[in-house]
Amino acid sequence: MRYLLPLLLSLALLLVSCTEDSRKEEWVDALDEYFHTQLPANEPGGAILIMKDDSILFARGYGVADLNTKEAITTKTLFNLGSISKTFVANAILKLQEAGKLSVEDSLEEYFPNFADPKIARKVQIKHLLTHTSGLPDNRNVERDTAFYLTAKDEENWYPVTQAKYLIFEPGQRYEYSNPAFNALALIVEKVSGQKWQTYVGDSIMRPAGMMLSRVTDGPYPTDSVAHAYQRSKDRWIEDDYGEEPTFAAAGNGGVWSSVEELAKYELALRDSVFLRDSTIRDSRTIKTFPFWVDTRKPFVGWSWFIEKNADGLVTVGHTGDQGGFLCNYVTIPEKKIFFVILCNTRRDVPGFTDKLFSILKENNYFDRD
Repeated sequence: MRYLLPLLLSLALLLVSCTEDSRKEEWVDALDEYFHTQLPANEPGGAILIMKDDSILFARGYGVADLNTKEAITTKTLFNLGSISKTFVANAILKLQEAGKLSVEDSLEEYFPNFADPKIARKVQIKHLLTHTSGLPDNRNVERDTAFYLTAKDEENWYPVTQAKYLIFEPGQRYEYSNPAFNALALIVEKVSGQKWQTYVGDSIMRPAGMMLSRVTDGPYPTDSVAHAYQRSKDRWIEDDYGEEPTFAAAGNGGVWSSVEELAKYELALRDSVFLRDSTIRDSRTIKTFPFWVDTRKPFVGWSWFIEKNADGLVTVGHTGDQGGFLCNYVTIPEKKIFFVILCNTRRDVPGFTDKLFSILKENNYFDRD
């Protein structure tokens, strides 16, 4: 009898494991079929990855990365991340703060003495740039000077802002999304680190995280193993990325190229405090508040991260990306160690895909597991 009980227990555990594996296989197959219908094999599409703890639950590529070569999208295909890139710039700023080389309380006057109105530079601090609360106007004449902005990098995109004669609100009063703010932050990383900010991010963040294939542009985009982006116009596809879309060359706000596989490594590196201290990461993923806030919306931004509660009361941390034909979403639920990412090279229903992934995870009780 003493041998029978352990045997029965082992069989019971095996049965539970097999049942869980069967359920997982069912939802994985169903999700795979869903994305096959949403992202046709002969069109621009996307890649999707879901991770729980450090286990990949789902990772697939759909559609083509390049309509000319018909190269298929895989989980290793590099996509332009659009504004998800801002989290890399923010983490570079925080890494320099950890080293005592700057503070988020520093004013812009310290880094940009060329402001037309020095009083503005004294008022705006790094923390305002990180949270889109600076009050600086985006006064770039992109529509009037499209040819210039097709190749204008961070410095050229930031310069018009330094010539502003007014603030649209006092720093820390409101939220207004700003791409030039992150061009400025990238330039601050350069000034403080003494090297190209792209190099600093690569050496200090990407490589420690194991992101050996990811890149940050400094001029033309990478050409190997990358997705080209497309917009649908009536009955044909039109390429819309570097060279076609103005401000694409300004890398601080959207210059990172990565894959779903490498972004999973990025998230694991954040969880494991690989390139930043745990306290810094937790602080970066905490909503920042300001004493003179007057916006009708409550604050919802950390150090670049968007922080919200979903319908189930779970705190989500993430960032979207939208540039040219690229459309992306990066979402993590820290409490449950759940992460998923959607990268598309045309304007697919990324919000709908996001809802689908939340639904799948809820239906299969992943929110109930610690």
